[in-house]
Amino acid sequence: MLGAILTQNTAWTNVEKVISNLRKNNALNFQTLDQASQEQIAEWIRPAGYFNQKAGYIRVMIETIRECFNSSLDQLFTLDTPALRKELLSWKGIGPETADSILLYAAKRPVFVVDAYTKRVCSRHGWCGKKASYDSVAKLFADNLPQDIQLYNEYHALIVRLCKEHCNTAPKCEGCPLENKKTADSSMKFKESL
Repeated sequence: MLGAILTQNTAWTNVEKVISNLRKNNALNFQTLDQASQEQIAEWIRPAGYFNQKAGYIRVMIETIRECFNSSLDQLFTLDTPALRKELLSWKGIGPETADSILLYAAKRPVFVVDAYTKRVCSRHGWCGKKASYDSVAKLFADNLPQDIQLYNEYHALIVRLCKEHCNTAPKCEGCPLENKKTADSSMKFKESL
């Protein structure tokens, strides 16, 4: 859950530095984070950028889990997926991508995480418009793939890799594994392209 907040607007390599910092300070646990001040959390997470803002989000998360779920992630995760997503979205600093990351990676729910990379790949291949909503892109995957946690996790990782190697801001289409899947027919069905 920390990783989902920390990775907002930063590279995962910066999050790894923060996790190392937290580990070194024995702060990768609920009790230590609950007892730490927002200022202390901000200092620990400095490498992630926007550290004051993110420290506030982490404080809200910790306080909410303590006050509403008896300091128990197990109790929080007893909520069904729609209720859990609604709960997470009500927390300060948690938007759809962060909530879905928590659902997939922490709560182990079959929810597809849509990030900027996902939108970029889908719009470039004609599977959605450039201005497609988060929910419409997530629905595209959910409607065309089996609801499987490992599969969604793998797809997300593969999309990140694809964008780092080929689908950058300035595309490098030569050698792209999806290169032969492109078509002039923008009505091509998404499922057939996979």
